[in-house]
Amino acid sequence: MLNRVRSAVAHLVSSGGAPPPRSKSPDLPNTTSALPAAPPEAPRSPPARAGSGSAVPVKTAEVRASFSRPTFLQLSPGGLRRADDHTGRAVQSPPDTGRRLPWSTGYAEVINAGKSRHNEDQACCEVVYVEGRRSVSGVPREPSRGQGLCFYYWGLFDGHAGGGAAEMASRLLHRHIREQLKDLVEILQDPSPPPVCLPSTPGAPAPSDSSHLVGPQSCWSSQKEVTHESLVVGAIENAFQLMDEQMARERRGHQVEGGCCALVVVYLLGKIYVANAGDSRAIIVRNGEIIPMSREFTPETERQRLQLLGFLKPELLGGEFTHLEFPRRVQSKELGQRMLYRDQNMTGWAYKKIELEDLRFPLVCGEGKKARVMATIGVTRGLGDHNLKVCSSTLPIKPFLSCFPEVQVYDLTQYEHCPDDVLVLGTDGLWDVTSDCEVAATVDRVLSAYEPNDCSRYTALAQALVLGARGTPRDRGWRLPNNKLGSGDDISVFIIPLGGPGSYS
Repeated sequence: MLNRVRSAVAHLVSSGGAPPPRSKSPDLPNTTSALPAAPPEAPRSPPARAGSGSAVPVKTAEVRASFSRPTFLQLSPGGLRRADDHTGRAVQSPPDTGRRLPWSTGYAEVINAGKSRHNEDQACCEVVYVEGRRSVSGVPREPSRGQGLCFYYWGLFDGHAGGGAAEMASRLLHRHIREQLKDLVEILQDPSPPPVCLPSTPGAPAPSDSSHLVGPQSCWSSQKEVTHESLVVGAIENAFQLMDEQMARERRGHQVEGGCCALVVVYLLGKIYVANAGDSRAIIVRNGEIIPMSREFTPETERQRLQLLGFLKPELLGGEFTHLEFPRRVQSKELGQRMLYRDQNMTGWAYKKIELEDLRFPLVCGEGKKARVMATIGVTRGLGDHNLKVCSSTLPIKPFLSCFPEVQVYDLTQYEHCPDDVLVLGTDGLWDVTSDCEVAATVDRVLSAYEPNDCSRYTALAQALVLGARGTPRDRGWRLPNNKLGSGDDISVFIIPLGGPGSYS
């Protein structure tokens, strides 16, 4: 039975045009081995740099520079062509020839079935060292690697309207997180509560006397409790905002077209932080139990936030949209009649008299995967999209889109995890056709076919999930075993074993 499962996964991968099944070796580096950091501006897996290093015509290099895959895939020119083939849709995973990803993380991806010219998903997996910028006392610390912190980082970035934003975020977002954590290095390693205010840096002007300010003292009778965990959450949130601001500044000179959803995982000091801005998702499968670690941010899930903004700032609607929602488009012949509606304060429905302003297009329309903001975009949080306008209009959509993620925290120290306990990250290409229960069943089926200490088991699981969502080619497109349509979108999956850098007994 075990051999049949392994053979089936290997056959499906190879039939999609991927390299032959990977051999399993128990003598690989341990799970804490870090990948070598890529240069800041180096293109990732470009044909001009892979292989024998032969010269490439300038035009070819320029064309290919717009298409890159994650560095850790180590794709050759031929591998890059297979990864960019919409017909074969070969599943790509890191090779066994180099160092494994941190924590023996599994990864697999596949290109879309023709939805866009290239795979607009991007991924990043890094081990990042943070050196403290200052001490709590305000005196700059002497540089010492023993005083810093190390965090593990995984990121999935699902691009839309081009791959530039996703590629840029995959290169730089973890660096913004590192910068935000520099002030917290000493604080996070001190068990006492975080200081409310940090001392001024030497040479900075002294704060002005505020003793003359008068206010209701009862409001400040006690100090709010701030946890170390909330400081890390705030650092991640600020990093997302700074990444978005950088995209706004550089969107012209660096061809940062479109936008991207971002799903990021940070492991720091025994806790996992899952930050999501968009419609990618993460779940933990622990002893067969499913624990959601994120939720989708779409026009439906954020309807009330969008409507409230439209209500408070009607100028953002440009006289073209109404912040109200109706069950269907209002027709001019229905003026004066009473129709069901709901506004920013309502979860239910009520009747109102139709007025002339109600004939405008609704700010939020459609349902499910067809729901849109301003009839244009189907996600409400993410990075980029600074140039996005309503179709045939100059009305910007960015004011309604948030770059801030929702961060959920999971304390690894509270549970004793086994080798089959994993955190699954996937772009919407996976979740559009695969339920949480189906993912959990695949986790159990695939991992049970491998020895617990076999590091390749997590890559095999990622490949199985991607293959299951992609389906197989038939006369009417890519189909699942039940003959329903498979995912025609880009699909990217990380499998993170919850044993972390420690070894299982």
